[in-house]
Amino acid sequence: MKRFLLALAFIMPSAVFAAGYSGPLDKAEIDLTDNASLQRGAQIFMNYCMGCHNAQYQRYQRTFNDIGIPLELGEEYMQFTGEAVGDHMYSAIDTEAAGEWFGIAPPDLTMVARVRGADWLYTFFRSFYVDQARPFGVNNEVFSNVGMPWVLEELQGTPRKTWERRMVDGEMKDVYVGIRSDGNGRLSSEEFDQAMLDLTNFLVYMGEPMQLERKRLGYFVIGFLIVLLLWTIFLKKEYWRDIK
Repeated sequence: MKRFLLALAFIMPSAVFAAGYSGPLDKAEIDLTDNASLQRGAQIFMNYCMGCHNAQYQRYQRTFNDIGIPLELGEEYMQFTGEAVGDHMYSAIDTEAAGEWFGIAPPDLTMVARVRGADWLYTFFRSFYVDQARPFGVNNEVFSNVGMPWVLEELQGTPRKTWERRMVDGEMKDVYVGIRSDGNGRLSSEEFDQAMLDLTNFLVYMGEPMQLERKRLGYFVIGFLIVLLLWTIFLKKEYWRDIK
């Protein structure tokens, strides 16, 4: 029963978690037409996230085709467990083993952007900090007591909560000013933020791969309905002119 309730916590809509985090979310400037960003996001996802998480409702081939990656390059650099390019995107980790290690199997991330929202994800990725009281030594400002290690620490460096001494109401106090890296990561702060935006962009794409096509077709449908409306109005006028 306990594991079932934990599983629900991963898949319930983000509105349910509003009481858990009431702070501001950083704006994620998503651009699904930017294939370079989507390709960088896919690379991060498949190298770091798919070590534990599935994207079982998405296929490699569909992904590569949609974001402009040649199939042979995708197979060589983004598939690591010998699966076929037409297969669904499953993690190499054993689900039962992951459940024992983490207390619950890591959730599938195919639809996570539709559940959480782009701004939530972008803020979440940049809100890990050192917390030695947690099993994996890290916590998250947005998702308190998150049950996962911070796998992107090698890119970001070690993130820590930071306080500054400031005058507040006439007395000096330690004021929380945010989370900052120690600068030992492979990426600068600006580069890491861009990498997390790329990853968020890819997750948004994966949550609805047809989004751009749906919007494009929507314009044609609306245009057709407008033309049909005008034609119907003219036909009505012509019909009633003969009757009168």
